[in-house]
Amino acid sequence: MAADRPESRAWWIWSAAVIAYLAAVFHRGSLGVAGTQALDRFDVGPAALSAFTVLQVGIYAGMQIPTGLLVDRFGSRKVITVAVLLLGTGQMLFALADSYSMGLLARAVLGLGDALMWVSILRLVAAHFSARRYALVATVSSALGALGGVAATFPLALALQNMGWTATFLLVGALTLAYAAVTSTVVRDASLGGAQARSGGAVFQQVREAWSVPGTRLAFWAHFCTMFVSGALTLLWGFPYLVNGLGVPAATASVMLSLLIIGQVVGGPVVGALIGSRPECRMWIVLGYLVLNALSWVVLLGWPEGRPPLVVIATSFLVFALGGPVSAVAFALVRDYNPVSRVGTATGVANAGGHSATALGVLFVGLVLDLAQDMPGGSEYRVAMLALVAMLLFGAFRTVVWWRRARAEVFAAEARGEGVPVVLTRHRWDLAKPRQAVTA
Repeated sequence: MAADRPESRAWWIWSAAVIAYLAAVFHRGSLGVAGTQALDRFDVGPAALSAFTVLQVGIYAGMQIPTGLLVDRFGSRKVITVAVLLLGTGQMLFALADSYSMGLLARAVLGLGDALMWVSILRLVAAHFSARRYALVATVSSALGALGGVAATFPLALALQNMGWTATFLLVGALTLAYAAVTSTVVRDASLGGAQARSGGAVFQQVREAWSVPGTRLAFWAHFCTMFVSGALTLLWGFPYLVNGLGVPAATASVMLSLLIIGQVVGGPVVGALIGSRPECRMWIVLGYLVLNALSWVVLLGWPEGRPPLVVIATSFLVFALGGPVSAVAFALVRDYNPVSRVGTATGVANAGGHSATALGVLFVGLVLDLAQDMPGGSEYRVAMLALVAMLLFGAFRTVVWWRRARAEVFAAEARGEGVPVVLTRHRWDLAKPRQAVTA
């Protein structure tokens, strides 16, 4: 556990890093408003265009554990700086790409830079801020990053319209490359309470040690089931579901999608303050959110005839948006149950949960749509969205399993007279003794 560091300099360090994260979110969503131009530029169809998103999300998910290892070994400053350089390089390559293969390569480079960013930010927050402030700072970081998604909508669309593809993406790529000078000089790593991460084959042991902690396993599954719905809807399926599945006009559908970002920006600080001041309630918040998420799908998919009222759709999308802030509970769990020298690796493990689920959700919805494409009246989307519901229920089940096991570990530590990060109240449904973390 990092000692409390009330240094005002920590806020300057964090500010420089979180601007880099905002840029990463901007670049991640930059294809959204450029999709129509990309179809013409690369002379491809919608299916080939979706490969950009699947590739980027897949790289992001696959790089989370390696990113955690890199951050634990080299520190956040170096990894964030490399991430900024990759983001700028990828966007400039995308600006100059005139073939589909070149475009894929550019998005792969950009996705790699994006993948390095969030775990590095969380590692920096864990090192510079106290456990009491960690959850709030982490969720505020996520909320500010979501503003990058806002910048990737109307402002980017306006720039593309007035400046064109090449000039716009060259400009934002060059500005990102220049910002590497800021991260390399302003961002600083705090000294760790333990040894740096090991090298060679021992890195696998580092991952095993993180995965063997029930709190890390709980964090993985909590992240898995809280954020993937909003991710799958934002990245690909939200607009088609609203327009083709629910019959919402295109202009109104764009507003509905913006709620997924607005909900994160507004809800982030609120949820962060709550889980920071009442850590004993954070898993109850996760479970309560999962119930609201499931109920929202019951209303949307079970609406008897016609389109649900817009207020119902908007409320459901706001509920989905809160999954991002609530997923920050996973990082608070990682912070509490791992030493700082291993918190980067454990954060990567947890962060892989939600993004793997997002990639799977995008894939499963697409597969079900292919199978149900002959169904009449947009009902194929109602069937396809059941894939997300099934994943939600599975993730909720695994979360409850590991919540009970993590609680049992806390009670066992208390019985041995050891200090625990959060004092819990025992209930009749708690496990009598902890079980070894040997299964997923």
